[in-house]
Amino acid sequence: MGRPRLDTDKVSVLGVRHHGPGSARAVAAALDEIKPDIVLIEGPPEADAITSLVGGLEPPVALLVHLADTPRAGTARSKEGWGFWPFASFSPEWAALVHAHGRGVPVRFCDLPASHSLAERIERAETAEHGSKEQVKETETVEPGAAEPPRVRTDPLGVLAEAAGYDDAERWWDDVVEQRGDGEPSPFPAIADAMAAVRAESGPETGRDARREAYMRKTLRAVLKEGYERVAVVCGAWHAPALRDLSDYPVSADNALLKGLPKVKTTATWVPWTHGRLATASGYGAGVTSPGWYHHLFTAPDLPIHRWLTEAARILREEGQPVSSSHVIEGVRLTESLAVLRGRPLAGIDEVSEAVTAVLCEGEQTRAALVHGRMVIGERLGSVPPDTPMVPLQRDLMAARKRLRLKPEAFDRDLDLDLRKDSQRERSVLLHRLRMLGVEWGVPRSTSRTGSGSRGTFRESWRLRWEPDMDVALIEAAPWGTTVASAATARVVEIAAAAELPTLTALTEQCLFADLGEALPAVLALLTDRAATDSDITHLMAALPPLARSARYGDVRGTDSAHLRAVARQILARVCVGLAPAVRGLDDDAAARFVQAIDQTHSAAALLDEDARGWTEALESLAERDNVPGRIAGRVNRVLVDAGRITPEELRRRLGLAMSPGTEPTRAAAWLEGFLQGSGLILVHDERLLGLIDTWLLGLSEERFTAVLPLLRRTFGAFGGPERQEIGTAVTRVDGGQAAVTRPRRPIDHRRAAPAVAAVRALLERSGA
Repeated sequence: MGRPRLDTDKVSVLGVRHHGPGSARAVAAALDEIKPDIVLIEGPPEADAITSLVGGLEPPVALLVHLADTPRAGTARSKEGWGFWPFASFSPEWAALVHAHGRGVPVRFCDLPASHSLAERIERAETAEHGSKEQVKETETVEPGAAEPPRVRTDPLGVLAEAAGYDDAERWWDDVVEQRGDGEPSPFPAIADAMAAVRAESGPETGRDARREAYMRKTLRAVLKEGYERVAVVCGAWHAPALRDLSDYPVSADNALLKGLPKVKTTATWVPWTHGRLATASGYGAGVTSPGWYHHLFTAPDLPIHRWLTEAARILREEGQPVSSSHVIEGVRLTESLAVLRGRPLAGIDEVSEAVTAVLCEGEQTRAALVHGRMVIGERLGSVPPDTPMVPLQRDLMAARKRLRLKPEAFDRDLDLDLRKDSQRERSVLLHRLRMLGVEWGVPRSTSRTGSGSRGTFRESWRLRWEPDMDVALIEAAPWGTTVASAATARVVEIAAAAELPTLTALTEQCLFADLGEALPAVLALLTDRAATDSDITHLMAALPPLARSARYGDVRGTDSAHLRAVARQILARVCVGLAPAVRGLDDDAAARFVQAIDQTHSAAALLDEDARGWTEALESLAERDNVPGRIAGRVNRVLVDAGRITPEELRRRLGLAMSPGTEPTRAAAWLEGFLQGSGLILVHDERLLGLIDTWLLGLSEERFTAVLPLLRRTFGAFGGPERQEIGTAVTRVDGGQAAVTRPRRPIDHRRAAPAVAAVRALLERSGA
């Protein structure tokens, strides 16, 4: 016989499955029966100081333990110096916390302190980052958070499930524990016995798990020594035998395991969490496949199947699908039948999903995917009370969110802002500042300031989604300042110090968007120096668009744009001088990139108004050169045509030269590609131009036509379907002669044209024409 167990009258070990609704209900029932005078929970003891906040938390939430001294972002200490311990409403650990808090019972976390776990992770990361190649190779197979490669361990649930005739361990646990009804006997003694049998086969624990269990036993012994008479321990089912059979583990052996562990200073807080981060698909090791389903089971213990299918029917009806109450009734019957056929005590998520697909959605997988995607995860974001420990930066953001009525949400939400309104402009400023700190709460959807969307200067469109990791990003940003404004300012200055010219001009624009007036002088000083010394023409061209936008639209945010315009004028002048030498000898890929740079620079020059004349003259000079790559030559000529700088007759002359028999066909095709890039409708409106191209193509030999065909396909394939159809119709007119020209025109629909005519009339009246 083995050694006697720990006195079970004093200690009750509740071995659970993390994030299981059945386990949570069983824990709550067991604690009501035990009436413990202290509760121990698997988790980092750093959280003991903040358990008093449980009453103000709304799950899902997570314990966040991080380094007390905030490390520099991007270092090994920054990447590994934090850890999350999530809790949902259906987590048994959360049920234990709620029980203890509601009854005034002391509660302690008994797992290995995060100060040791994080220290181990940081040591490993620093070894991999700075150690020798041999050291790096040795650590490549080590799990994050472990100090050595994990021991291959038998899956305890798999063994028990196989013994019970199941081929799915998760399904076995659901049937045996999660589907238990209220009033059934406690499963915890049987779970502990079963785990003890499996552990006996797999051998003693080693490595980090052995240290974790040693610390749990150390905590338990200390509690008993303090005189507590009814101790409840809530831990993972695997660890239950190691705590129940306490006398099997000598104190000296446990102390030896815990001796000399590395340690760092840490602090703990609560942060909001999401169901999506609890899902297995997120990569969370203790995650569940369907947190929305588990939340439903926990919050709707009576008739859960009926309620679930009723909610599914409601969602489908909101999407315009014809789902009646009879569908729900038949769906319930199907789930019950499937559960009986499969020998399950109650229908599970598999049976319910099949009923939704087969009955409510009538076998249509796309309709079923809508319901499953929305309900199975059941995305929700928890919340924490204002008195939760936070770094000053987090607290400043919380105050700003409350003042601006911006609620963090765990799903995508579109936000349109009118910057002429103070409150909405402040929202824009906050979102831009957070982006400077690496907190991508909002991402611009289509905004004139990023070079896309409309050219209006008073509108911004954002897509918002709050992720739990953003709290970590705020903590990492804490060294830069105590407020969002001061931290963003310091961060901009730090980035600018080592930035190249294009990055500096982008930072200048971001300073305007984020209203970082204190950072702008330092950035502009560096920008002026870089602009005077940078000789890379592509850098200058890339730097000009954001600077030109800032110079043009800076007054929208009350910024003096005179300095910006002066720097932009200087950069544009240098681009004009270096344009011709920069295009010599470029291959096709490089020419394609340079064409994009020309388009962007042309748009920037247009924003500078009177300063754009030198740019146009530089393009005119470039267009007349013979050594310019075909694609660039074609694009430059198109830009000049659209600007009204080339007459139709001169354009046809230049196109004739480009398409002449003496020109290499591939160069001619590249010239044509550059000329037509973006829009080919010029061919629809100028039949003589189209005729020149048609004649050139018809004059090519079969071999040369085959050589240029891929280029032509690439050119015309970039156009939309209607545009290609219009060009084809124009070719028919050219080839058909007068017979095609005299074809009756489509009659005008005056009713449809009336709004456009009214708009044109109003514009002409306003302009005085």
